[in-house]
Amino acid sequence: MKHILVVGGAGYIGSHACKALSKAGYTPVVYDNLVYGHEDAVKWGPFERGDIADAARLDEVLAKYKPECVMHFAAFAAVGESVTDPAKYYNNNIHGSVCLLDAMRRNGINTIVFSSTCATYGEVRSLPIVEEAEQNPVNPYGFSKLVIEQALKDYGRAYGLKWVAMRYFNAAGLDPEGDLGERHDPETHAIPLAVLAAMRQTEFNVFGTDYDTPDGTAVRDYIHVCDLADAHVRAIDYLRNGGESGAFNLATGKGTSVKELLDAVSLAVGSPVPIKYAARRAGDAPVLYASGDKARTLLGWNPQYTDINLIVKTAADWFKANRN
Repeated sequence: MKHILVVGGAGYIGSHACKALSKAGYTPVVYDNLVYGHEDAVKWGPFERGDIADAARLDEVLAKYKPECVMHFAAFAAVGESVTDPAKYYNNNIHGSVCLLDAMRRNGINTIVFSSTCATYGEVRSLPIVEEAEQNPVNPYGFSKLVIEQALKDYGRAYGLKWVAMRYFNAAGLDPEGDLGERHDPETHAIPLAVLAAMRQTEFNVFGTDYDTPDGTAVRDYIHVCDLADAHVRAIDYLRNGGESGAFNLATGKGTSVKELLDAVSLAVGSPVPIKYAARRAGDAPVLYASGDKARTLLGWNPQYTDINLIVKTAADWFKANRN
């Protein structure tokens, strides 16, 4: 079986990608420092502990498995933290990623699928967001991803690197078969926070109810983690078959309001979400959603989880089954 090195493969999205790779006939080799990942999420291939900034360790692992492609999920991704501690994001997301790219060069591996973000767009002027939209990130996290997208372009021109960058907003949901969970510390994602609030009857913060949206709450694009994983696997075949390097939005093309999200959580958990209303947060846009048409056309990607009630149910089922 062909090896794929999944950097950050013990994390939330990376572990789901590993399961999708295994189903597609690949052997995922997880490379993770376990700062945020969980070794018990490594189930479909070997595990190698290491940091992306450790050149010697990367060379050792790449020489051992000779993967045909690298998937890169190993990034810090908390927007607020990136503002208060930008050094953490510059060191890992930028420096670490360049170390990974250079290790790939040294070991003759020239294909990478990079987990980017729609945060590279910043304050958008028109919706839905398309790949050609101006990129002007408003926080260090988004900027760190944009820098690596530029590095991929430059390495492609100079060294022949073949690459795909996946941009998405709100990864959501969980493996419907229950093999994988979502365990961030601290948790920042809306759906697990809301599910846990409903289960424990603790308050969930809603920031802003006076947006220019149908129900006054902010609207975001939620994409199921299994659909994200599927797109990453499809990107390997796309590049292998001669597809042109580039960026793809992974999105539903529609938005879900905070109120609609909480209604879905209440339905899935079977109890209401206690709500604490608060003022808007600085920098929060009223509406954000993107077009996934390019991925559908060029990757043959067809998201299976487009209903917010179904997305939320896959998360709620796991949290209910793993209450402790």
